[in-house]
Amino acid sequence: MLGRLRAALADVNQAAEWLWAANSVRARFELTGTVTSVQAAELGLVGEIFTAARPPAAETLAVALVEGWRGEICHVAITDAAGRFRRYKITDPSFHNWPGLALAMRDQAISDFPICNKSFNLSYCGFDL
Repeated sequence: MLGRLRAALADVNQAAEWLWAANSVRARFELTGTVTSVQAAELGLVGEIFTAARPPAAETLAVALVEGWRGEICHVAITDAAGRFRRYKITDPSFHNWPGLALAMRDQAISDFPICNKSFNLSYCGFDL
């Protein structure tokens, strides 16, 4: 099995090299579909803009909302006297939306679960965060 995986990895690596070596492929990806920062600000677009984080302050409660592809992700941190994390909690949007799936399934046949489940497209592990 390990030998087959190594051979498959070598094939994938070779295909990727050929792909990115082709001028037509690079031309298709470079500068395609760009939006400037000014345009994004004018339209009110959302996304994860990178800014350097400061060290955590001592004895502080901090809350941050981050846009994820399923919706809003909430981070809550509490620091101790040395500025180290004492508690840190992340809440995924799926945490709030699982009860909606339960409601959607009421009075439905169990065979409808896959359709409803994929319609909500919830994170299984995100619910436990």
